[in-house]
Amino acid sequence: MAKLDKVFKAALDLNASDIHIVPDEPFIIRHLGQLKKLKSPPLKLSQCRELLFEILTESQKEILGQTLQLDFGYDLPGVGRFRGSAMQHQRGLSAVFRVIPPEIPTLEALGMPETVRRVLDNHQGLILVTGATGHGKSTTLAAMVDYINSNRAHHILTVEDPIEFIHPFKRGVVNQRQVGTDTLTYANALRGALREDPDVIMVGELRDLETMSLAITAAETGHLVIATLSTASAPKTVERIIDSFPPKEQNQIRTMLSEAIKAVITQRLIPAADGTKMVLALEILIGTLPMANLIRDAKTFQIPSMMQTGKKSGMQLMDESIMSLMKAGKITANYAAANANKPEQFKSFLNKAN
Repeated sequence: MAKLDKVFKAALDLNASDIHIVPDEPFIIRHLGQLKKLKSPPLKLSQCRELLFEILTESQKEILGQTLQLDFGYDLPGVGRFRGSAMQHQRGLSAVFRVIPPEIPTLEALGMPETVRRVLDNHQGLILVTGATGHGKSTTLAAMVDYINSNRAHHILTVEDPIEFIHPFKRGVVNQRQVGTDTLTYANALRGALREDPDVIMVGELRDLETMSLAITAAETGHLVIATLSTASAPKTVERIIDSFPPKEQNQIRTMLSEAIKAVITQRLIPAADGTKMVLALEILIGTLPMANLIRDAKTFQIPSMMQTGKKSGMQLMDESIMSLMKAGKITANYAAANANKPEQFKSFLNKAN
């Protein structure tokens, strides 16, 4: 048994979401969004290297030596899976491990509204899940794939870096490809995907211009594409995609995106009022015809006001979601204000709380 295996087991017992291995520090976990140092001796640089190299394959060690960073998956039978990220820095070698739950959660368990299931019933188009790192995008993507896999006899192709949740065959067939071992890059996998008879393509991250372009093209040509982006809001997601392209191509991309986009779901995890878990706040943009017109006509600045008036279509702004969570007693006024885009809306509630 690798020495880190015991640490992983202990972290799971403490309900941690991440484990940090850092020179000159004890083991560190993230619990309910906060970093906590465990009561263990500080790790020497040589110990960090030894702990990490014990669980890496020879090819992974080689890649780490060449690129000075490495993303990888680690499977601990009977305990769970972990997404590892190792990096070289000025103090030596560190690694962070994200805990991947053993069961794929359902959309209901995550707190997703009926709107999300309706969006997933589309057979083509682009669905984006966005938010900051560590706010559950990968888990939501896994729940979406599982929903389709459970309800439709479709071929689902995933491209991930690394593979996190392992999907069994249910009604559909799920083929999962890992960047680095099963395909060279996201873009390489997407170029090949269109010849592999997929109904649904899940892309772990739209991390470069070519991947974005191929994903939008695939969504336009009759496939349902589900992907993530690290953006803070639905309107910013649309702007970020358009602004990624050269100016001379932006008009064409606006048109393509306006026709392809089915939904942008931005999520934020906020500590619960009772301190036992994290609560999901959601911003939802739905690709209605009026919304498509705004995107095509370069009027993205009007998207928030259309989202505010589009509740019948299932749209909502992040602050509306946070406000409803606070009023339901699920989160405190302090955490509501800290996570809101416009904290001034929560001032009167803060005064009452204090």
